[in-house]
Amino acid sequence: MPPSDIPPPPSSPPPPPPATPQTQIVGQQSAPSTAVPHTPGLQPQGVGTAGQTNTLAMVSLGAAVGSFFAHIIPGLGGFTVALVAVITGYMARNQIKQTGESGWGMATAGMIIGIAHMIIIVLGVIVLVMIFIFGIALFGIAASHSSG
Repeated sequence: MPPSDIPPPPSSPPPPPPATPQTQIVGQQSAPSTAVPHTPGLQPQGVGTAGQTNTLAMVSLGAAVGSFFAHIIPGLGGFTVALVAVITGYMARNQIKQTGESGWGMATAGMIIGIAHMIIIVLGVIVLVMIFIFGIALFGIAASHSSG
């Protein structure tokens, strides 16, 4: 058969019309739509890395050490600051378990120092109360012997 006698191939379906751009919703783009360069060193807030020290761990250790000097602040006192050290240390250790940040030792040290300081304060108050009671008893006995 001569080429002119060959029937044309069956027509294929027409190509689809060019795609119209879909409406973009903020935060759902597949590629960045701005020319702002990517900064690899920055992390979004709340996402920790293994090399980053947990902030609450630093607060815990700082509060634990500062609690020894906080006795000069009226109304605040060292006991309150030591309690803050223990609570923030506990919170920091929970965050470190979840995020993998560093600072486990700082948080633990803050908790231990805070607890030790609170024990020292409680024992000091107990000793002062005992001295007061012993003094009253001693002077009470002395007063009863001298007046009779």
